[in-house]
Amino acid sequence: MGRNFALNEFYHIFDRGVEKRSIFIDKNDYIRFIHDLYEFNDLKPAPEFNRRNIGNVGRATSHIIHLHAYALMPNHHHLLVEPTQENGIYLFMKKLHSGYARSFNEKHKRSGYLFQGRYKDVHVRDDKQFAHLICYIHSNPLNLWRSNWKEKKLTKSEINEALKFLEKYRWSSHLDYWGIKNFSSVINKKFLLEFFDGANGYKKFFINWLEQYGENEEIIHELILE
Repeated sequence: MGRNFALNEFYHIFDRGVEKRSIFIDKNDYIRFIHDLYEFNDLKPAPEFNRRNIGNVGRATSHIIHLHAYALMPNHHHLLVEPTQENGIYLFMKKLHSGYARSFNEKHKRSGYLFQGRYKDVHVRDDKQFAHLICYIHSNPLNLWRSNWKEKKLTKSEINEALKFLEKYRWSSHLDYWGIKNFSSVINKKFLLEFFDGANGYKKFFINWLEQYGENEEIIHELILE
């Protein structure tokens, strides 16, 4: 294993496709990965894939991590996790990556590694870093909206456009914290909502974060694992 993850601490996990290849090719790939985020977060073996259970509370689980936030992009993913069992992150990531890669390769008729080596991780050490990291993860899909959005201060109308784009992007936990039910059973919402004092507090902080992105860029770069 070679990594020491402390129980009940927060970690930002990042991994991308081998040679930066796409790890999500169509809608069903995203759905499958989100299914795996839920089903592999258990000490017990996962049942057969059933997309009808996605987004609903399913079987009782013995969670090995708490998943607080995530964002899936065409060739990479971001996760914010908290281990609840010894070696929880190691066990979860092993199950997640091997299980998803196996189904992806079978579906798309390929073989070999899907992910680029060992995933990267950063230990979240304080509340300030935690708050910035949540927004960084949830703003990641904006690179699909406008690849250069970080290079200049967004106007009020551009921020409104960005928020509308994120309201249509289902492949992250942003919507569930924004007050729009999406895949709520996958994440542990309680801690983050208490941290931001509810959905309205999260909305205000996230919008302010977008408005102040340029001023916070140095802090944000410390969080980047890409």
